[in-house]
Amino acid sequence: MTCPRCGQEADERFYGPCTACRQELRATLGGEQRDIEAGRFEPRSHVTPNAVATKE
Repeated sequence: MTCPRCGQEADERFYGPCTACRQELRATLGGEQRDIEAGRFEPRSHVTPNAVATKE
């Protein structure tokens, strides 16, 4: 296949950047991994339930 980033022929298992391009991208764009805490989901007050859900 042809690498979509550099256009060189590459023998890769999956479609995407070749090994050299992946290494270059990790070196230039990669950063340290960090933990992100997700906030608790709270529905907005302007959301109204539909008539079927509130029917008793």
